[in-house]
Formats: sequence, structure tokens, C-alpha cells
Amino acid sequence: MAEQDAVNNSDTETESTEDEIEPKFKYQRIANDLRKILNSDVVTCSAVHPKFLIFGTFLGRVYLFDHQGNSVTSHLSDGPNDFSHTVAVNHIDVDAKAEYVATCSDDGKVNITGLFSDENNQNLNFGKSIKAVALDPDTKAVAGKRFVVGDDKLTLYERNFLKKLKTTVLSSAEGYVLSVCWNGSFVAWASYLGVRVYDLNEKCSLGLMKWEEPVNARLENFRCNFRWSNATTLLIGWVDTIRICVIRKRNSIEVASRDLPGFIVDPISTFQTTFYISGLAPLTSNQLVVLGCPKEKDAERKSLRPVLCVMEYKLNSSEEICTDSLSLRGYQEYTVNDYSLGCIIEENRYFIVAPKDIVVAGLYETDDRVKWLVDHRKFEEAMEVISTHGGSWSLLTVAKLYINHLLALNQFDAAAKLCLRVLGNKKSLWEEEVFKFFERQQLRSVSAYLPTSDDCKLDPHIYELVLYEYLKHDAKGFLNLIKEWPSNLYNCAAVINAIHDNFRKQNANELLEALAILYLHQRDYESALRMYLKLQNADVFEMIRRYDLYDSIHKMIIPLIQLNRERAFKVLFEKNKISPEIVVQQLEQNQEYLYWYLDALDKVDKSGKYHWKLVNLYAKYEPQKLLPFLKRSNHYPMQEALDVCKRELFYPEMVYLLGQMGNTIEALNIIIEKIQDIEMAIEFCKEHNDSDLWNILIDESVKEPTIVLKLLDGIVDYVDPVAVVEKIKLGQNIPGLRDAVVKLLWDYRLQVQIRKSAQKNPMGVLL
Repeated sequence: MAEQDAVNNSDTETESTEDEIEPKFKYQRIANDLRKILNSDVVTCSAVHPKFLIFGTFLGRVYLFDHQGNSVTSHLSDGPNDFSHTVAVNHIDVDAKAEYVATCSDDGKVNITGLFSDENNQNLNFGKSIKAVALDPDTKAVAGKRFVVGDDKLTLYERNFLKKLKTTVLSSAEGYVLSVCWNGSFVAWASYLGVRVYDLNEKCSLGLMKWEEPVNARLENFRCNFRWSNATTLLIGWVDTIRICVIRKRNSIEVASRDLPGFIVDPISTFQTTFYISGLAPLTSNQLVVLGCPKEKDAERKSLRPVLCVMEYKLNSSEEICTDSLSLRGYQEYTVNDYSLGCIIEENRYFIVAPKDIVVAGLYETDDRVKWLVDHRKFEEAMEVISTHGGSWSLLTVAKLYINHLLALNQFDAAAKLCLRVLGNKKSLWEEEVFKFFERQQLRSVSAYLPTSDDCKLDPHIYELVLYEYLKHDAKGFLNLIKEWPSNLYNCAAVINAIHDNFRKQNANELLEALAILYLHQRDYESALRMYLKLQNADVFEMIRRYDLYDSIHKMIIPLIQLNRERAFKVLFEKNKISPEIVVQQLEQNQEYLYWYLDALDKVDKSGKYHWKLVNLYAKYEPQKLLPFLKRSNHYPMQEALDVCKRELFYPEMVYLLGQMGNTIEALNIIIEKIQDIEMAIEFCKEHNDSDLWNILIDESVKEPTIVLKLLDGIVDYVDPVAVVEKIKLGQNIPGLRDAVVKLLWDYRLQVQIRKSAQKNPMGVLL
């Protein structure tokens, strides 16, 4: 079997860069039977075909192997004739049908050997070193019948139906023909001066592309590397220069103006490399794979590792996309011409051939890329590759590795977001990954991303674990989850117990609100109300209405009033919801609240049932409201009300009550002695129009000069002024008395006359 080596192992490796650029290639060393040959011989040239590999050696042997390095039986090794060379094989070519192989050597021989038939075999001896040979690539032609050989000239050999060879010299060479590559009707070849392309159809050369001589070296000492990437595109790599040429047909103007070939070799891009070129092959439309040998030497003047480079080219510039330094066996002893590069273009497989080592470079396939990206912790890129190209790696497998990686880096939020991206509605996967957060006490990081819908509901224990972690470390976050999560995700009773077990005063508000919500979920409305009341949360009033909790608030009336008196009374006064008897009973322990309630009740309930209580309450909390209340109500015991007023020395209220009870003299005495308001006394006497009251008032008034004048001014309609004047003591000095008496008498006389006139002619007076 082939030895499969990692890119960075001790045998075949790349020197990784600091930023760990994703490699283009994976490498596989060819072993098996090939290893035995390499133990005793050295590879000097090779040919790669989609079906097999052919190697020529230093000892002149030619071997056929499959792509795994297993020897394949053919006429090369088991035929009736020995087609080996006596010295190193210089070049090998194989036809497209994989029927014939052409080899040449410094022994002067050119062998055309049928792999499985010897019908068209040829064995030519030129008596001089032959560096290049090529078979006709035309699959329609008879295999082995046409080939070209390069010595000091380029010669075409054709075998006719009589099996005789016809030779045609295509061109003479400056020095020797160094390399040949045949494609269709075009033969590219190199001499000491440069590169030519010969058109077999038109039987002419398409011109010479001279090549620049290397510094301190000779051009012919470097192998010229050809590769046809398609029918008309020729890749040339020689010394340290790469040229991309297109064979195009000349336009009609070019052909008409001069006697020129119908085709022209058009170099579309030329650029330099930093190394000497050992081989090249196409990768994409504007990318090449180039095998090269560094120009520099190590400290001991030994060769450095060869490189396999992907280059992207433009008009006359290039960029190295990636470069792998390869540890091939014995590389320290080899130079640029010791390496070669074969390829199977359709498969993007590249065969790196060294004297003692053969390695296959294949483009990283999807699975290879994913593995490398995962190994180098580039999980996002790996997931993108899987999403785009598929492969045997599952997105979920990489995502799990990515989650583990993020958790190891303590990037918990990123790991949680990744869970949301990749786990979908897979319950078991969520529970598996959430446990990893639990182990790190980071359930809070994943809480916002947990599935909570009916489509994917996790085990209640998962949600409870999250809530417990919040309860211990983040009370506000705990409350937010209680508000956000549906109550069917977890066991409410278990969470309530956990709150009680972990209650902390510094988080009282959050925990009480959470308890209220949980009690609501359990339909334990009374407990929920208690929590809201402890929080002084005004939403309690709306909750009472929404859930019709009027029967649950009988023992919470005082806290409700403390929270918001106005809103509490609106609830208490809602028709037929809570009877006043219940409220009054609850408020007996708080007389001020009872007063507020009964005062408000009096505005909406005219029954007067609790007016007897209001007398005391008004007297205690708002005395100014007592007298109007006494006057408008008939639903209180007057004697008890009078006792209250006497106790509190509320004289106007006493006057009113005594008057209502018929005790007018006592009432008048209070006005005169306590209130000392003559106008009030006069009005009181007018109201009751009792002569005894007037006599008492007159007797008291004449004692004070200032009062006498007011009395005289207010009694005209009720008392004979003479009675007042007669009671004034002789010699008593009362300023303004004369004018007051004159006015009094005048008013009195006028009233008498009006009465008399009214008696005589009542209709006339009216008129």
C-alpha cells in the first residue's frame, strides 16, 4: 500500500507559517513495489498517465507501476526483446491510448515499445546522446507510428504501411534539442537559444522565443519544462521564468500583408519565480502548480527542500498563493534537474518525482479541508465548507467541537449563540450541550437561547437548573426569566421552595415579585396579592379586578389603603363586591383609615348606616366637617353627638345640637359666654324667635356698650326698641347711642305705619 504522510510529518512536510494558512494539497508517498526499485536504483525521468506511471532509471531500466506503486506486467519487463538502455534514461513519453512508450538515453538509443503488443515496436540507435522524444498524441492515429526525436535537429519519424520509417527533419537546432512536447498538430521544443513551436499541418515553425541566459550559468544546463494545459495553451517553465503562451490563428489582415504562418505563438503572461523551475502544471484558468528548487543553499552548501507552489498570474505579474516546502528523501544532494512534475490535469493530481522518492500531491478534498480546519481550530471556516460542499463530516459534529472549543476559552456567550445556530429543535442535543454549561456554572450564558416553544421543550429539570443558578447569582435575571418563560417549562412549586430557601433581603423586591408571579401561575391568588402588597406594587388593583379576587382581600384592606387610598376605595366601592360591614370590621383597628373610608362611603352610600361612627371620626380627624355633617344627617344619636362635642369643646356644634334638642337657652348662653359672637346670638334668637331668648340676650348686651349698638341694629323686626332702651342704666356712656336710637325709632315707626296701612288696605300696600 502507499504510505500516507501528513503534510507536516518528518518525511514529506510543509513548514507552517505563523498564521497557519490552509494548505492546498495533501501528500501521499508512493511505496509498495516502487520502494524496492528505489532501494537499488535512481529515478531519472517519468511519465504520468491516468492509467499508470512509468519511470526511467539511472541504470537504464524502464518500469511500469499503477498509481499505488504496484508493479504492472507489460512488455517493458516481460517482453521478448530487451528495450532497456545501458545508461540513464533521459526522457519518457506515452501515447494517449496508453499503448506505446517512447524512451531515449545518453546511450544514443530511442525505443518505441508497445506495452501489450510489439507490432509497432522500434529500436533506433543514433550513436549520440538523445535528450527528448515524443509520441503522436492523436488518439485516432495508429499508436506508435509517428514520433519525433530531438538531437542536433528535430526529426519526425513516420512508419508507412510497409513498416518502413520515413524521416522528416522539421528543424535544425542551436546546439541540442533539450525538450519536446507534442499536442495536436503543434510540437513545442527547446534548444540552446529558446523555444519554438512547429506546426505539422502547415509544415512550418511559428517562430523563436529567445530565452534569457541565467546569471553565472548556461541556459542549456537547465531543463526546459513544457505543459500543454489545453489544445492551444502552452505553459513553459525554464530556469526561473514562466511564460504562458496561446497559439492563435492570425487574422486576415496579418496573413494578407506578409507571408506569415497561419498561427502565431502569443505570450500572454511572463513572470519570474524566486526559485529554479523543475516542472509546472495547470490548476485553474489563471493558477499554476509549480515545482521548484530554491536558489539558495544551506550553511553547508547543501540544497534546501524543494517547493510546491501555487501561483496566480496576470498579464506580466504573479502572486504566490501558497508554498509548501517538501522533505523528499535525499533532497540535500539534488539540483533543479533532478526533480520533475507529472500531473493528471482532469483529477488535479500532481506527481512529484525525485531520484529516491515519489510523492503524490492532491488537492485538499472537502473532508481533508474540514479536518485541517478543525485541527487548527478554524471551526467557522470548517462549517462554511461543509455547508457549501458537503462531505462526510456533519455540520453538527464540527459544531459540537466548536462549542467545546469556545467553552474552553470561556467564550460562553459565543458558545450559546452557536447552540442556537446549529441545534435547532433537537431536544436531546440541547440537553447534551446545556449540561456542559451547567458543569461550568454558566447556564446564565445559554439561558437566552434555550428553546421554550412547544416544538422543542426540554426536560423541566433543565429550566429549573437555569433558574437556580440565576437565583444564586443574579436576582434580576432570575425575575426576568420568571416573567419571560412560560410556566409550563418548570415546576412552579419547586421554584417557590427554592426562593424561600435562598431568600436574601438585599434582593427582596425581585424575589417577592417572582413569588407573586409564580403564585399566580399556581392560581394561589391570595399569596400573590400578599407578595404584591409587600412590594407596594400598584398593579395589585388591576390584578384584583382581572382575577375577581374581591373575596381574597378581606384581610388585606389596610395594606391596600396604605398602598393607594384612592384606588383601594375604588375597589372597595365596586357594587356588590365587598360589603361595608367587612371593611369597617377590618378598619376598626385603624381609626384614621376607618374615617377615610366612611367619609368616602358617605359620598356614595346615602343610607347613613355608619353616621354614628362618623361623629367621633370627624371630631377626631377633621372637625371642620363635623358641623355640616350634623346639619345634613339625621342618622346619629344627638345626645352622644352632644357628649362628643362637649368633650372636644366644639361650641358651634353644641349650639346646633342643643338648639335641635330644644335646649335653646343653654345654647344661647354658650354663644354669649363661650363663642362671644353677638351676630351669632342675634341670628340664633331670630331663628327661634323666643321672647325669653331675646330678654336674656338684651340683659347680657346692655352690660357692654359696644354690644348694645349691634343689638339695637339687629332687633328691629323682632323686639320693641323701647324694651332695650329702658334697660340701659341711667348715666351709662354709650358712644353713638343717640344716633342708633334715632335710627332704631325711625325704622320701628316706619314698620308700625306699614303694618297699619296694610291692615286698612292690604291690596293697596301690595300694589
